[in-house]
Amino acid sequence: MTNAYDQNLDRNPANFTPLTPLSFFSRARRVFGHRPAYIYGNTQRSWEQVFERCNRFAVALNQAGIGKNDTVAFIAPNIPEMFEAQFAVPMAGAVLNPINIRLDANTIAYILEHGQAKALFTDSRFAGEVKQALQKLNKPELLVIDIVDIETDEPDGEELGSSDYDSFLNGAKLIESDGWHMPADEWDAISLNYTSGTTSDPKGVVVHHRGAYLIALGTIAAWPLTGAGQGKFPVHMYVVPLFHCNGWGHA
Repeated sequence: MTNAYDQNLDRNPANFTPLTPLSFFSRARRVFGHRPAYIYGNTQRSWEQVFERCNRFAVALNQAGIGKNDTVAFIAPNIPEMFEAQFAVPMAGAVLNPINIRLDANTIAYILEHGQAKALFTDSRFAGEVKQALQKLNKPELLVIDIVDIETDEPDGEELGSSDYDSFLNGAKLIESDGWHMPADEWDAISLNYTSGTTSDPKGVVVHHRGAYLIALGTIAAWPLTGAGQGKFPVHMYVVPLFHCNGWGHA
């Protein structure tokens, strides 16, 4: 006999929403769109501006053939592009693979191969190790995009990619129907993080949308982001590397 609680109580939009940190981002844009999302040197952008950039980034990835469950690697410190990647890559349905900037060429090549990266966004200041890694990888179909520091507007190292970050975003062909969707399943992967390989080959850890959502909530609780004396809109110096466990969900 079927229990009454098992009848006509299936998930639907009225009673269930997959947990995802993208919902935080959507709300920040909707409620606090005019407030600053990040400040980097002399560059300051609002949540509305960052949301538009991330949406354009997601569309550009999709138009480059990158979508559901494709791995997008990032080699960059805590710069605006790395912050935007935390949202834009999952907005495209893809999985972000932030790589430790201190790794050597052999380890970077291993992670790109093992993680099955389809795209690599790399800060030009790390071009030396990344170039060696790409030569070892020998994967010509890998989409490589250079990131140039917006404060200098000049590459700090050799440009390795087919385009730079802003040109890639601006090349997105946006049409009225373009947009993004929350994940259909909160168990969908959102990020792939690797250990540093100090004892053996690096090990990859997959984080799903639900896990990233809960980590972010835990971060707010464990680190009183709006604690006594900070007011409603505190400004934080972001020290935790975003390539390390996605910065423990601070973004």
